[in-house]
Amino acid sequence: VIKCRAAVAWAAGKPLSIEEVEVAPPKAGEVRIKIVAAGICHTDQYVLDGLFPKVEYPVIPGHEGAGIVESIGEGVTSVKPGDKVIPLCIARCGDCSYCLNPESNICEKFHMCTPQNLLPDKTTRFTCKGKQVHHFLWVSTFAEYTVMPEYSVAKIDAAAPLEKLTVYGCGFATGYGAAVNTAKVKPGSTCAVFGLGGVGLSVVMGCKAAGASRIIAVDINKDKFAKAKEVGATDCINPRDFKKPIQEVLTEMTGHGVDYSFEVIGKTDTMVAALASCNMNTGVCVMVGQVDSGLISFDPMLLLTGRTWKGSVLGGWKARDGIPKLVSSYLEKKFNTDVLITHTLPFAKLDEGFELLRSGK
Repeated sequence: VIKCRAAVAWAAGKPLSIEEVEVAPPKAGEVRIKIVAAGICHTDQYVLDGLFPKVEYPVIPGHEGAGIVESIGEGVTSVKPGDKVIPLCIARCGDCSYCLNPESNICEKFHMCTPQNLLPDKTTRFTCKGKQVHHFLWVSTFAEYTVMPEYSVAKIDAAAPLEKLTVYGCGFATGYGAAVNTAKVKPGSTCAVFGLGGVGLSVVMGCKAAGASRIIAVDINKDKFAKAKEVGATDCINPRDFKKPIQEVLTEMTGHGVDYSFEVIGKTDTMVAALASCNMNTGVCVMVGQVDSGLISFDPMLLLTGRTWKGSVLGGWKARDGIPKLVSSYLEKKFNTDVLITHTLPFAKLDEGFELLRSGK
């Protein structure tokens, strides 16, 4: 058993508490990982607020990270102690109908199918103050050590700088993949990206890599525009600068609407606006942001004329194969994801990191 620090959410609506926790050794088919660096994603804020579905408390959040294998359980063959890895928030068991489908990137063990609050044997490896603590998506990167099933771990290149690669566990992989895998953006096309946080900027990078000729970045925070242009946006617009709905602005800017739109905020009104901003016949709208609450109400005519509306989880990557390839591309300098990292803080200042997230910085 390893004693280490972890950030525990004892209940929904309560702040994170840095605690000493006990992390049990891995059982058969499991891997114990020393987390070197973790990223903060808005999904973790939803966990703290009690808005993420099916989570059980107390829980150790965090699902973006990079680390080193500390020990392995019986039967583990794909990684060994000392290997550099990215923990994956979407498992890949390799045996279920989803994993066997070449067009699917989720797994029947995915949290939305089967909650990942306990490891597959229905027990936890975390204990704090004598109480059992739940896992989050089997990842829980807000702990200095975590235990995961082998099929939720991606081995990456030994030369990879782990402190730069937390975004590959969620943010960058999700946004970039939404463009290149889910939307399959075509060269010469026009795109609109709603929301310019880390994931939205990664969508912009994906659209650029796919050869889009025009990438319109949309956000109410003008401080995001410089970085959006740095990573590939051709236009940056603030909906608050216009008296008409943003979908009308985008349609006027492009003639018939954009070829591809991406909602990377998680608000019902911007999801409908993103759909309406597409070309009414062949436009593709990809939902990337997770809605905190509420149902979507929209005019069915938006779809009847031919638009496609689809969702994307972890960018459509079959993660155990796709994430290591993305990391290799980073090492080959095919893209620069370092620009997505705005702040680096010690673990003890995790709360400060969430403040920066909430303030849009």
